[in-house]
Parts: sequence; structure tokens; C-alpha cells
Amino acid sequence: MSFLRNYLLALQFFTRIPVTGRLAAWVGYSPQMLRASAAHFPGVGWMVGALVTVLQLALFMGLPVGGYSPLVVAALGTAFGILLTGAFHEDGLADVADGLGGSYQRERSLEIMKDSRVGAFGAIAIAMVLLTKVALVAELAFLGPVVLAAVPFLAHVVSRTWPLLTIRLLPHVGDTAQSKSKPLAEQITRQALQVATVWCVLAFALVAAVLGLGPVMLRTLGGALLASALGFAWMHRLFARRLQGFTGDCLGAIQQVCELAFYLGFLLAWGARA
Repeated sequence: MSFLRNYLLALQFFTRIPVTGRLAAWVGYSPQMLRASAAHFPGVGWMVGALVTVLQLALFMGLPVGGYSPLVVAALGTAFGILLTGAFHEDGLADVADGLGGSYQRERSLEIMKDSRVGAFGAIAIAMVLLTKVALVAELAFLGPVVLAAVPFLAHVVSRTWPLLTIRLLPHVGDTAQSKSKPLAEQITRQALQVATVWCVLAFALVAAVLGLGPVMLRTLGGALLASALGFAWMHRLFARRLQGFTGDCLGAIQQVCELAFYLGFLLAWGARA
């Protein structure tokens, strides 16, 4: 029961999927529960990825073949994903871009990141990420419905696993008293990381079974995973060097970058095998 409660609390915190009324009362809340729910961040990726995949497949099957249909599928799927999460991660990316782009001084960067207004760096970052995401998902749609279903689903799960390593390895440097991520300020436990890893491994196994377990496809998925890992390593090093830690916004930025890197890595590996 605690596993299910923590998972539902993660859905409640990281998405706009309604967990309300009697269900919310049954789930309950405490800072300790929210901290434990971080282990289910990849599980949230299962839910968001599955719902986005269902919509994209429905559009793919319903729209005329060819033309701009892949772009329509990608654009509406991306918009639906933003709706499901309330732009939670995109908002973090914008704040990080404004903070790190607006100043090279650590304290000033953290101060800018707390400002709810979006500056030039944040607007540019959001525009480029959304443009790139739509283009990459459209390219996946050109490869067929199976790839369109499997790869975005796995990208949502994997990209929500990497931020947990940052929580584990770096200190929280935000305004802890005011931050929504206050319960995440303490290092995530090894057991929570194990739970998150299980979520991720199960998703990888499911997608590998759907796409085929041949060595070529496994190498392609491996390329996607490697690219996502490189995206994480770059972001993690950036936060360690510039901020000497992380904030809640940093976790959202990591998710966005790692999701894009996963798509790009898969497509590069697919092109290499061709």
C-alpha cells in the first residue's frame, strides 16, 4: 500500500493527472512521503509516456499518410505532454536558462532562477527545445507506428531517471524554505534509486521486446541511452560547476535535455545502422 500511495503522490506532484477527493485523502501527504515518492519519478514517465503514445498513435492512424502528418502528430503529442505535466519541466528549463545565461555569479544566478518572470534566455531555450522535440518526434513518426510508440515512451521514463542521480550526488542549493522541492533537498536513498532503476529497466525491456531483441536494435537503443547519459553528464557537471548544487528547476532542465538527447541518439544510431 505504501508503494501505491507513494506512486500516486508522485503523480499528484509531478503531473496534472487528477488525484483528488477520496483518493487524495487515502494517499495522504507528508514531506517524508514526498521524498519517498521521488523513487517513482520514472514511474510517472510510464504514465505520461503511455498517454502521449496513445494520442500520437491515434493521430498517426487517423491522419492522411504523408505530407505534414508526422509534424501534426509530433506537435499535438508534445502539447499533450505539456498539458499532462503542467509545463513543470519546461518551466524549470526556462528558469535555469535565465539564471545561468543572465549571470556568471552563483548567487545572482540563483536569484534570477527564483524570479517567476521569463527572460530572453528562458524564452529562447523553451522555443528551441519545443522546436527540436517536435522535429525529432516527427522524424520518429516517419519510421513507423511501432517506433513512434516505443521510443517516446522509453524517453519519458529514462529522462525522469537521471535527475535522481543529481539529487543523490549534489546538495540542494535553492531557497529550501520556499522551494516546492524542499522534501527533495535531502539525498535520495539507495533503496529509492533501486526502485527507480527497476522502473527504468522494465520499460527498457518492454520496448526492446516490442522493437525486437536483435543486436542491431539493441545497439540502436544503446545509442539512445548513451546520448541521454551524455546529456545528463553535461547538465550535472554544469550545475556542479556553476551552482555547486541543484534546485528543483535544475531537475526539470535535466529531464528536458535528456529526453531530447534520447530521441537524437536513437535517430543517429538508426541512421548509422542504415
